[in-house]
Amino acid sequence: MTGTIRAGIGGWTFEPWRGTFYPAGLKKADELKFASRALTAIEINGTYYSTQKPTSFRKWHDETPDDFMFSVKANRFCTNRRELAGAKDSIEHFIGSGLDELKAKLGPILWQFMPTKKFDPDDFEAFLALLPKKLGKLPLRHVVEVRHESFVNADFVNLVRKHGAAIVLADSDDHPLIADATADFIYLRLQKSQEKYAEGYAPAALKAWAGRAKTWAKGDAPDDLDSLGPAAPAKARDVFAFFISGDKVKAPAAAQAFITLAR
Repeated sequence: MTGTIRAGIGGWTFEPWRGTFYPAGLKKADELKFASRALTAIEINGTYYSTQKPTSFRKWHDETPDDFMFSVKANRFCTNRRELAGAKDSIEHFIGSGLDELKAKLGPILWQFMPTKKFDPDDFEAFLALLPKKLGKLPLRHVVEVRHESFVNADFVNLVRKHGAAIVLADSDDHPLIADATADFIYLRLQKSQEKYAEGYAPAALKAWAGRAKTWAKGDAPDDLDSLGPAAPAKARDVFAFFISGDKVKAPAAAQAFITLAR
């Protein structure tokens, strides 16, 4: 068995994509329909800034193909706080805001922390314990994005693995890269797209990331990325790769090229 590899972009509304990714004359109301047929996943970022309505999640579900998936970035009030252990009400409000309307198209929930947030083992474990495993009958998958160097240690990896969450693997000039597999899926946020490359990333770099994705999907670990903690059990893992930041105009092209290479 092998896991499923998906790739996409952050959001689907970005004016410079009109005429570069979206065909000229495409109605804005049809952008999600187009994007979801050109890509295999999208990371919803608007949920980080404001609470969305159940009707919006239902609409997004209905406009996309059956095999498409969304990841959803959790609201900032859940993670941008001094004491994470006190996030219970914010987490429950976010989880109950209509995510279940995405049904089987709901992928991982992304919990992003400020770059200034340092690793406090007790407080972080209290936060992880608040993350629900299910929403009704819908299983939930969680991934944490930490961006401070204090998280680059085996204790953090072991803690997240204990709670069955994943850690964002960030390809970034600004944030640490943590490559340990701690859940049944891998979550990549690839942030180094450059204008000089037609597909955002250099061909060799795209090929390397696609190759790593296939390795994870087969149940192994790439031999060119170091781990902080003990080796993860060998098992097939789903892989989600999102091209964000960097030269955002090139993100769709990078994601499409990645999808082709990962097949």
